[in-house]
Amino acid sequence: MNDASAPAAGRAFAVTHRGILAIAVPMTLAYLSTPLLGITDMAVIGRIGDAALIGGVALGAVIFDFIFSTFNFLRSGTTGLTAQAYGAGDRPEMQAVLFRALLIALAIGVAVILLGRPILTLALAGLGGSPAVQAATTTYFDIRLLSTPFALANYAMLGWLVGLGRATAGLVLQTVLNGLNIALTVLFVLGFGWGIAGAGLGTAVGEAVTACLGLLVILPSLDRRDRPARAVVLDRAAIIRMVAVNRDIMIRSFALLFAFGFFASRGAAFGDVTLAANAVLMNLFLVGGYFLDGFAAAAEQYAGRAVGARYRAAFVRSVWLTLLWGYGLAFVAAAVFALAGPAIIDLMTANEEVREMARRYLPWAVATPIAGVLAFQMDGVFIGATWSRDMRNMMLASLVLFLAVWWWAEPALGTDGLWLALLVFLSARGLTLAWRCRGRIAATFGPRDEAD
Repeated sequence: MNDASAPAAGRAFAVTHRGILAIAVPMTLAYLSTPLLGITDMAVIGRIGDAALIGGVALGAVIFDFIFSTFNFLRSGTTGLTAQAYGAGDRPEMQAVLFRALLIALAIGVAVILLGRPILTLALAGLGGSPAVQAATTTYFDIRLLSTPFALANYAMLGWLVGLGRATAGLVLQTVLNGLNIALTVLFVLGFGWGIAGAGLGTAVGEAVTACLGLLVILPSLDRRDRPARAVVLDRAAIIRMVAVNRDIMIRSFALLFAFGFFASRGAAFGDVTLAANAVLMNLFLVGGYFLDGFAAAAEQYAGRAVGARYRAAFVRSVWLTLLWGYGLAFVAAAVFALAGPAIIDLMTANEEVREMARRYLPWAVATPIAGVLAFQMDGVFIGATWSRDMRNMMLASLVLFLAVWWWAEPALGTDGLWLALLVFLSARGLTLAWRCRGRIAATFGPRDEAD
């Protein structure tokens, strides 16, 4: 491994604002480019002015978010396990985690392609939408589905880089991925006139090219002296352990995407215009989330490293520093959305009905970064520490609360009630994880030392 990836000597290491920013800033830039894909698809298709096509892209994006977030343990789990091996100074295990994650990504990707048609049928039955929306969604889905193994491999490689604190390399790969996707989508849809099929193809080609580039960047940088034997990489117990560690993360991700899918489905029940307006506003929420996820990535790396090194003081400091930065940026994001929201809405759609509806509910989208920041940061801490059972349990409890608030609020308040339930859900996730964090710290590191 190169020097930038080498663990510090001994258990103790410093957690500083500069160190947090060294990971968070590149990853924030990387993550910020990700929701630009949805915005680009929405803006390009929105130029056509057909609400059904906008809704088709929205539902297609929800389906793939559901698929990829369900298997997001290939990024988050890889980050936690890699960071812990890093903190423990186990160089061969660092590489072994990467190879196992890539093998699992390939297996899952092929399985998803083979099960694509049943997945689409179930998704459309649950999400609803008009026949025109579902037809557009099907076209988008069938093309983008082929990119699944590459997308999951990209998750694994990004998680490994984040686990080692190599944020700049992660930024480069994410920039290439999202830049290609945006450029190709504009070319295929507006340049070649391929419509919604062009949006799906642009994303698929971008994922495949980036996966190949990622392998070319990562594999030559691995020190052969630390290369694990094939038997170690394919060790059945190690693979089962990796899957077991991430099982709860998968359940947590499944529940999270169920909530977002349910939100989209309830929006569709109010008609194509409401569905499209909510989809536009959810892109603002995604921008806010990815804006904050850079500091969540820093929390993942430092928390996992501290657990591997058994160094409590570094763990506690990483929690507080990432929360400090996270809340500061959450208020900045909310202010930007409040001021620039109407202009962003106009950019993403030319349909006047959709524009008017989106402006009506814009204040709810403005509040999402503040409501969700604690959840984002606590997710990073729990992922790095691989406290996956608590993540699962707190997510399920928050989901129950979300559905309970929706059950009361939607009949009483309409679409406002739906947004209220979403904000309660985001807030509950953060508060419940923060409540569990103190007990998990004590169980993992033992009694608090005077130095802490």
